[in-house]
Amino acid sequence: MLWHRDATIPTDIDAVILPGGFSYGDYLRCGAIAKFSPLIGAVKAFAAKGGLVIGICNGFQILTECHLLPGALVRNTDLKYICKPVDLRIETTNTPFTNSASKGQIVTFPIAHGEGRYTADEATLDQLEAEDRVVFRYIDNPNGSLRDIAGICNKERNVLGMMPHPERATDALMGSADGLTVFRSMLSAFAAK
Repeated sequence: MLWHRDATIPTDIDAVILPGGFSYGDYLRCGAIAKFSPLIGAVKAFAAKGGLVIGICNGFQILTECHLLPGALVRNTDLKYICKPVDLRIETTNTPFTNSASKGQIVTFPIAHGEGRYTADEATLDQLEAEDRVVFRYIDNPNGSLRDIAGICNKERNVLGMMPHPERATDALMGSADGLTVFRSMLSAFAAK
């Protein structure tokens, strides 16, 4: 566990996971205050050195706010909080987060957000598509995300942001073990190093 006031990340850390939840109460805008914490500067430096960073839900919002990923997460189209399992399609396996999956594989992860609609200008969306950086896409878009985007990665492919929660889908007793795909892929990437 790292504290928001930490200004460095220990050298024995293999990956940084920015979890879901609420950062600083998200009173201004989701992730808008968190981007100023000393830890986020350390996360940016960690990512710049090639470290794996995954932002889940509020973590994704923080990654867009601090410009590690493009676009923004805004209020769901129906302006309601949504909490349910959703089906996603894995769009690329060319990431350390999906290398153990199959392109086009359908997985089920839960979502739990009120501000999960991914948005960006057309040029950014076109660039994400052209560079194979859309990692997950909703099958039945629950929140109005443009182009059904549920998760994207950076150009270097070591930073992933996604609204669905793979950590809440790691055992059949939780309704799905599909989230293990993400974590097994990360382990595979570490082993390859």
